[in-house]
Amino acid sequence: MVDQNPTAPRPASSASTVASQGVVPDFAPAPPGEQRRFAVAGTGHRAGMYVAAITGEHADVATLVAWLDPNPGRIDYYDAEVGRATGHDGPAGLPRYTPEGLEKMIEEQRVDTVVVTAPDHTHADLVARALAAGADVVVEKPLTTDRAGCRRITGAVVDTGRDVVMTFNYRYAPRNSSLREVIRSGQIGEVTSVHFEWALDTVHGADYFRRWHRDKKNSGGLLVHKSSHHFDLVNWWLDDVPSRVYASGGLKFYGERNAAARGLAPRPSRGTGTSGDPFALDLHDDPRLKALYLDAEHHDGYLRDQDVFGPGITIEDNMALVVDYRSGATLTYSLNAHSPWEGYRVTVNGTEGRAELEVVERGAVIVGDDGKVVLDPSATPGGIAAGGLRPEGERLLVQRHWEAPVAYEIPAGIGGHGGGDAILLKDVFRRHLRVSQDALGRPAGYLDGLRAVAVGIAANQSLVTGLPVRVDDLDLGVDLARTPREVSA
Repeated sequence: MVDQNPTAPRPASSASTVASQGVVPDFAPAPPGEQRRFAVAGTGHRAGMYVAAITGEHADVATLVAWLDPNPGRIDYYDAEVGRATGHDGPAGLPRYTPEGLEKMIEEQRVDTVVVTAPDHTHADLVARALAAGADVVVEKPLTTDRAGCRRITGAVVDTGRDVVMTFNYRYAPRNSSLREVIRSGQIGEVTSVHFEWALDTVHGADYFRRWHRDKKNSGGLLVHKSSHHFDLVNWWLDDVPSRVYASGGLKFYGERNAAARGLAPRPSRGTGTSGDPFALDLHDDPRLKALYLDAEHHDGYLRDQDVFGPGITIEDNMALVVDYRSGATLTYSLNAHSPWEGYRVTVNGTEGRAELEVVERGAVIVGDDGKVVLDPSATPGGIAAGGLRPEGERLLVQRHWEAPVAYEIPAGIGGHGGGDAILLKDVFRRHLRVSQDALGRPAGYLDGLRAVAVGIAANQSLVTGLPVRVDDLDLGVDLARTPREVSA
């Protein structure tokens, strides 16, 4: 399964194909002939996870009927993949549309659900228009990038009453759902504060500074694009709503100015064709990236491999936040995009104890003899990845007052993103067949998406003003504490 960006770590927890008992929900068998018709809007790398799911495990309940993307080269790639998966001698030949033809596509192809995997700044337009045209929506994070987008989606949901599914796959990673179990059980009492540190390494973190994400107008910066995952986790863990945000941060490592300040030599504008540079991405090295981007760039001029120390970067690479919650709990959060290792640490303090989750997804970034980064340093001779000091893995400790710490057993998941992707996809395509409700509340809707991006949007405003921002003052079109049913009533 294509589950994530090729620069992201692939820890053992993402390679599991057999989940522990109770991790995967129970679903009833699909009625014969019952299939929903799906279209994919946005045929970049991330679309691959959904295309593979529709043509593979979930082909009995879903069928792919159309593409929507301005770049015909990327559509060609996926259409050929679907052709192979469905037993065609050549491409599947699915109908294709450009973004202005969204409504026409939904009508002509009788689309039930549009899967939105296009760049972030297009989400609000695509989601709102799809709902108005009579389709439900599955949307990749983030829901949108700014206040106007939030209000537009809220209005469309209220007007149409249609369904929006947010694909917050980190909720489904057993390590994260285990922490929710601990908090909900009351073992550590009432939560008073959370500390959340996320480290992106110089392979994965650098990649956001090569792509369209590097322009804040496209992505809202990492506080929206990346951190919306993390803010959703905290909102979900606490079952609470953020109320006030204060942020500090800046571009302190990547970018043209930082390169000049550190005396870096003049650099090529793109990574393809560059040798001996661990910060360069050569699209020839990954057949999928080559097909989706290098071979397709003549259609729209989009460069997937820009220099991380080049001009035009307007997003931050170091960020720190203080977030107050309506219950009185406080979150302290930090994100660094140029760490030598990748993973995260979460500490939850409560009135009766403390829970600590630590995850190492890649213990070190190592450069090989060819000058290129070794994407799986744990496989190198001699255990060079972390010398045994930072092994890949995950650990959840719970310690009540006046007691010794106890290791909380983390069950195995299936698929990428810590074992969460494959479970998420079951809910995306089969939730109408669930035997029972999810006890952990993992499925996410548009209101969860709003609550997550609200923190990032408020943080971006705080970065500009230097002042704390009340979430209610953002006027996102809805009280974030209300349920989706209440909103549409």
